[in-house]
Amino acid sequence: MPAPYEPGPGRVSPGMLRALRGGVRRLVRLAHRATLTGRANLPDGPYLLVANHSAGVGLSEILCVASLWPGDEGPAPPLAGFAHPLGFKVWPVSVAHRHVGTVPSTYEAAYATLGAGVPLLVFPGGDHETLRPVWQAHRVDFGGRMGFAKIAIQAQVPVVPLGIRGSHFTAPMLWRARWLAWALLLPRAMGQKRWGISLLGVLGALGVAALPWAWPWQALALLVWLGTPLSFAPWIPATIHMRVGPPLPVPAPDADPAAVRDQVQAAVQAVVDRLGQKR
Repeated sequence: MPAPYEPGPGRVSPGMLRALRGGVRRLVRLAHRATLTGRANLPDGPYLLVANHSAGVGLSEILCVASLWPGDEGPAPPLAGFAHPLGFKVWPVSVAHRHVGTVPSTYEAAYATLGAGVPLLVFPGGDHETLRPVWQAHRVDFGGRMGFAKIAIQAQVPVVPLGIRGSHFTAPMLWRARWLAWALLLPRAMGQKRWGISLLGVLGALGVAALPWAWPWQALALLVWLGTPLSFAPWIPATIHMRVGPPLPVPAPDADPAAVRDQVQAAVQAVVDRLGQKR
């Protein structure tokens, strides 16, 4: 009789594992022809898996990683993903986090996870990268963030680049600006420091503008639509390819975090570029 499931970093519950290998995997393969290659590059022991991030809320690529990572049978290889701490306090997102083994995006959680021998997946570019305009779809841009580099240095673990190509076309972004978070009100209320306008957001705004509503209600509807993550929903079935690149050496204990960041960003960019070559 199998041991009962105990939540923890990188541990996927049996029910969630069946869902990921079943319906979710069929969905991403049907909608995005998703592939994941290069797993032979993964080292033994804990490591930091660093990926580029795309498409508003990055939903399609997150589902692709989550459903293809476990393989076809047996226990899922451990991998804990970083997630915003707020999600662990909001139902039903908190339930999902519990069943997929994600951890809050804090230094404390990172060191505890890696210290337990569990690899950690991070998207350093965060909203800065997911909101970049679609004509920068293949550009890796961490926005100067180097928290992941400090984690790798302190924890003395190797960094493994994960390149993702194609997902930015599932929810094309047109504009990114800090002031939009303030102007649209709702993003700032949700704690967002920057916001963007997507192609879907523009199309939806045109639809709202065509409604025969009085202007105050129409303006309110526009603010709500453009200020919620719903306008970032993936709606284009773009092909998504993902590849694990060769691991980088463990950074020296006295390494410069900025230099490590730049090295990792270049490594992820190289993998993304390789995915763009003829397959």
